[in-house]
Order: sequence, then structure tokens, then C-alpha cells
Amino acid sequence: MAELIALLSSSPAWFIGTCAVFGLLVGSFLNVVIYRVPVMLERQWREQCMELAATSATPGTAPGSAGAPEEPFNLVVPRSACPACKAPITALQNIPVVSYLFLRGRCANCGTRISPRYPAIEAFTCLLSAAVAWKFGFGWPAMAALVLTWFLIALTFIDVDHQLLPDSLTLPLMWIGLLLSLWAPVGAGAPPIPMDPRSSIIGAIVGYVSLWSVYHLFRLLTGKEGMGYGDFKLFAALGAWMGWTMLLPIILIAAAVGAVAGVAILALRRQNSSTPIAFGPFLAAAGWLMLMFGQELVTGYLGLFSPRP
Repeated sequence: MAELIALLSSSPAWFIGTCAVFGLLVGSFLNVVIYRVPVMLERQWREQCMELAATSATPGTAPGSAGAPEEPFNLVVPRSACPACKAPITALQNIPVVSYLFLRGRCANCGTRISPRYPAIEAFTCLLSAAVAWKFGFGWPAMAALVLTWFLIALTFIDVDHQLLPDSLTLPLMWIGLLLSLWAPVGAGAPPIPMDPRSSIIGAIVGYVSLWSVYHLFRLLTGKEGMGYGDFKLFAALGAWMGWTMLLPIILIAAAVGAVAGVAILALRRQNSSTPIAFGPFLAAAGWLMLMFGQELVTGYLGLFSPRP
């Protein structure tokens, strides 16, 4: 183990390659998270509704049978299986990207076509993980940046699919950022994450309160809801990880890109402006860009207004 750590610390190419391969594996797991977390939440909500219906039943009236208990369903069980024929996916059939190419994008048992999004997410996670390793170099700030990147990928695709940013992901992401701030490096040349405790705490508070205020002001003026509470929590998590100074660039980039992309999406789909569009993916993308290039962008922008000799 000591030899491996020494190799990774001394060879940027080995470190980047290792993170890329590990990113493929994590991408495979993120596919499970993206699919299963919303289903798990739906089951929880259904169980809560059934419990509420049972407790509010008229006295002396049977509340009705709840039916047979559902099979366990979480991030571990049941095993991944083909959605068409339910055949379990073996370990050899679950190698990221490689298995998809070898099977030509079809189930090995029934031949049903498998969505290309699965290998795309694996490859996407691989590329972003390699980019983080290249940017931060060997060290625990790189590990922290990888964790943030993986959370943002999962949240992005869940929000695209369901317009939902689960508390089970946004809140742990925020608390991890706050916790890591206790070990933030200090001094010149320190990496952009994690932030010091003061910046992290203020970032989490300002991130949540700012979007919360915009949400209620928009609802007061228009009678409509412009975003969900999950957006507040994701913005708070980004503030906890990158500090309050990065919140304004993040929200400006997210809003600008979101406005352009939203108009394009509505035009392509031939939908009207009342069609809801998830804002979480734009927040996540802007947050990741500021993670990677925020210091350079902010420094370059401020340099435009500095006096020149």
C-alpha cells in the first residue's frame, strides 16, 4: 500500500489514470443511485400515506388491508436485473462501458436494447474524475473534489428525470462540506476546497436563505413557484463546500445558462413557458465549473477593473 501511495503521489499520470478507472466504477454505482433513490422515496411516501389513511380511518371501520409487504428495495438489494426479462446481471455483464460494448447494447438473456445512458454516465463520471485529478493533483483535497463531483452527477440526472433533488443527497453533501472545513488547508496556494469553517458556514446559510428569499418573493409577485426547496439545499451545499464568495458567480452562471438552455428546450419540444424545467442541473454544472476554474475566473474578472501602470 505504501508503494502504491508513493507511486500515485509521484506520478501525476498514474494518479489521473487511477481516478479515471475508479470513476468508471463509481459511475456504474451512480446509475444505481440515479434509478433507485427516487423509487425508494416513492415507496416511503406511499407507506406514509397508507399509515396516515389507516390512522385517520373512521372509528369502528376497518382501515383496509395494506396488502402484502413489499420486497426490500435499496441501493444494495435486489441485484441489478434486466427490466424486461428480470434476468440478474452478472459481474462480467456489469463491467462499466466494456460490457455494454461487448453485448452491443443488448441484454445477454433476452436481447432487449439497453439504454445508452448507462455507459454514457459511466464515461462522463470517468472524464470528470480524471479532470479533477488533473486539476488538484494527489492529496485529500482531490478526494474531496471527487466526492463533490460524484454527488453533483447523481443529483443532476435525478433532477432531469424527476425534477427532484432528494434530501438524502443534498443534506449529506452540505454536512460533508461543513465537516471538511474543520481540516481546510490555510495559506497561499491552498486549494479552493474545502473552505475554512467561517466561509463554509456563512456559505451554507447565505446559499439557502438567498434562494429561499427569491422563491417567496417570486411567489408573492406572481402566485407561482419558480423553484423547489431542493434547489435551496443544493445551493447551500455548494456554499458549504466553496464558501460564500463563490455563490454569486455560481448563481449568475446557472441562471444565464439555464435561461438560454430553457428557451432552447422549450423551442425544440414546442412547449410553452409554463412548462417546468429543472434548475438543479444548471446549479450543479455551475458549481462544478467554479470548483475547477472559479479562482482563475474571479481573479481574471477582477483584474479587468484593476488599475494598470
